[in-house]
Amino acid sequence: MKRLLVLFFLVIICTGLSAQDFQCQVSINSSKISGSNRERYNALQQELYKFVNDRKWCQYTLKTNERIECGLMINLTEVSGDVLKGTMTVQLHRPVYKTNYKTTVLNFQDKKIQFTYDEGQPLEYDPSLNLNQLTSLIAYYLNLFLGLDFDTFSMNGGSPYFNNCQNIVNLCQSAAEPGWQTFESGQNNRYWLIENLTNGSYSKIHDFLYQYHRLGLDAMVDNPDAGRAVIFEALKTLQQVARQKSNLVIVQYMVAAKSDEIINIFKEGLANEKTQVVNIMKQLDPANSSKYEAITASTNK
Repeated sequence: MKRLLVLFFLVIICTGLSAQDFQCQVSINSSKISGSNRERYNALQQELYKFVNDRKWCQYTLKTNERIECGLMINLTEVSGDVLKGTMTVQLHRPVYKTNYKTTVLNFQDKKIQFTYDEGQPLEYDPSLNLNQLTSLIAYYLNLFLGLDFDTFSMNGGSPYFNNCQNIVNLCQSAAEPGWQTFESGQNNRYWLIENLTNGSYSKIHDFLYQYHRLGLDAMVDNPDAGRAVIFEALKTLQQVARQKSNLVIVQYMVAAKSDEIINIFKEGLANEKTQVVNIMKQLDPANSSKYEAITASTNK
């Protein structure tokens, strides 16, 4: 009998472990809220961590070393009863083949998050309903992480997850909370981010993600010059996307995540590559044009 009980609990434990898709850092900073109930926010952080890391989000069974590394850092700035407002830093990292290096795929701040939370409230989620603004928000970003990660490993591999994001956006159109609507000031919000990723007119962004990561970075450990050449072609692809419409939010986010890495990669490049990459990056990121001069300042080749 004891042996059967042990086997039963082992099955439960192993099943729970196999369901994990993310290795996600979740944090909540309430330091800007004077006199706040720290226990309340600590409890929310713990519940949110379990919501993210203990649920099954991916249609595939990921091995432990395949779990997606990411971060969701919430910085609360306002509270009114059970309504919380603030910002959230969103980060996604991807391992590079045969190395210990992790490349940043996404790193930006969602500047307008708002949700309702009462201590002890269960974090419920239904993909067909907007039951809870917090869980809809988190589910949106987890599906975004899955979509981008799968896109970097296979051509258009992230499509199902981008569709999930679009569904969440549709469900949240009547929500009072910001970030979901097309008409909000500017286009730097959740609506436009997923619009860019699901709009067929900008389909080459998926080509860029696959070229840059799977065919470029992953190849560099065996053949740096060949991998760098593919990344150069990937940047041309990103440039094509940027020329279709100015200030596309997805292009802005890709450039922000990759700019320092691109500089380091092409410092070791051929002279002709360097000049062309500097020109491309200045067009993609005119506000930071001067930083790309570091590429041509290096004279290794």
